[in-house]
Amino acid sequence: MTVRSEHTAPFALSAFLNAGVFWLLCATIAALFFFQEGLNALWVAWQLPEYSHGPLIPVLSLLLFLRQLKGVPIDHRPVTDRGPGIALLVFAILLGTLGKLSQIDEIVAYAIILWVGAILLISWGWNQGKHFWPPVVHLVYMLPLPGVLYYKISTHLQMISSELGVWMLQLINVPVFLEGNIIDLGVYKLHVAEACSGLRYLFPIMSFSYIFAVLFKGTVSHKAILLLAAVPITIVMNSVRIAFAGWLVNYVGLEYLEGFTHFFEGWIIFMICVVLLFILAWMMLRFTGSRMSLVDALDLDTSGWAGQAARVRLIAPSRTLILSAVLLGAGAVAWETHDQVGTTTVPREPFVLFPTTLNAWKSGIPEALSPEVQETLAADDYHSVQFSNPAAAAPVGLFIAWYDDQTKGGTHSPEVCLPGAGWEIAKLDRIDIAPQVGFAEQYNLNRAVIQKGQTRMLVYYWFEQHGRHTAWDFAAKMYLLWDSITIGRTDGALVRLTTPIMSGETEAEAEARLQDMFLETTRVLPRFVPGLDI
Repeated sequence: MTVRSEHTAPFALSAFLNAGVFWLLCATIAALFFFQEGLNALWVAWQLPEYSHGPLIPVLSLLLFLRQLKGVPIDHRPVTDRGPGIALLVFAILLGTLGKLSQIDEIVAYAIILWVGAILLISWGWNQGKHFWPPVVHLVYMLPLPGVLYYKISTHLQMISSELGVWMLQLINVPVFLEGNIIDLGVYKLHVAEACSGLRYLFPIMSFSYIFAVLFKGTVSHKAILLLAAVPITIVMNSVRIAFAGWLVNYVGLEYLEGFTHFFEGWIIFMICVVLLFILAWMMLRFTGSRMSLVDALDLDTSGWAGQAARVRLIAPSRTLILSAVLLGAGAVAWETHDQVGTTTVPREPFVLFPTTLNAWKSGIPEALSPEVQETLAADDYHSVQFSNPAAAAPVGLFIAWYDDQTKGGTHSPEVCLPGAGWEIAKLDRIDIAPQVGFAEQYNLNRAVIQKGQTRMLVYYWFEQHGRHTAWDFAAKMYLLWDSITIGRTDGALVRLTTPIMSGETEAEAEARLQDMFLETTRVLPRFVPGLDI
């Protein structure tokens, strides 16, 4: 790339059409079409409270870019170091293609950020473009988390917030008892749901702290502290919010939690988190002996930004920029015109036809999940039932959740859900059960011992995907990605077997009961959760 002097003649339409900005515009339009699935994923995520701050992130990143650009002087020499930009562009296109083929739109959204970085490096070259990493990295805050990671983080934050909230209530002498995510106030019970996990504050606060750290004129260590402080500040303040809600419910009633008051309370907590970040920055200035005021310690100078924005017309055309526009445009056209990979609909029997008798095991009436649990589970079909056997000391619970398309959900691990229901995981092992039950093929599953008070349960659970039995939820996601590309299938199921460990009974005795039911279940399971031979 070559750039013209700031004293270039007044801008004209003819100059615009012949300049590199034209090809930059072409590359941008082509990218919008090529990465459209990612843009759709962002739009859907931004409708959720946790990601409602998303539309502001590109705007703030643009302002950060203009700020960074002020520190990069115009270089009249031709750009010869576009290699890193080309490599990053190729990687962005490959990642976007992978997401399109696997029909996991979030992957395409992640590729958009790589494309932004690539275009900057192609336009300015490595020596200049490498200074623009802060605004590019900031774009990460507009992305939705992968489903598996989201549920794990949300559950852990729920537990931490619940425990801290109850501790605060006990400090002010409010009688309270915590069971999982249920805060028992005696007359009332509060469920610390996903909405109260703090994620809807954590993501925007982390974005704010990132910008705050970039603008702060302190040392690198001070910037790091400001950036990392967003997490504990949000968790503590969300716990204060929960404790305050419990205190008011204890004295006012559940009606407090409904309507505008609950929403307004959330915004107050958000603003308090922002204020705490300012206080932390002020304390660091005082601790280091700096005489700067907090306002002076922040680079809030916006002068000359309009002039920096006009520098885009100084980008000269290059073969690399033209090639990026052509590649993305051709890729978008090819994707729209070819026979796109579709999700294979597999024939299966609904769970309503699941046998009520499995050898000596007989089922009771299937159990219906609460609307809240069904919404979180988001399964297309599920079966929850207790099987009993006259020769067995206790029943065995069977739960199966089926998903037609796991790219929109699925793989909700009991490792996440059980603690939220008040169960403590005392032991968790990933095992191959095949040697114990006489299977020839490998059969991986999770074996867990959970407890709630004096009650102990033995649990088997695994993810069933196209004849593959997977114990690890992250591995299930990777297999999902592979299968969606190779065989066009994104369906799958979670299977769970549970049995109580009775008083005076050993784990081995309970496990023998569980293994017997396991064998009976796996014999009929392919009718309802199809493998590869369909």
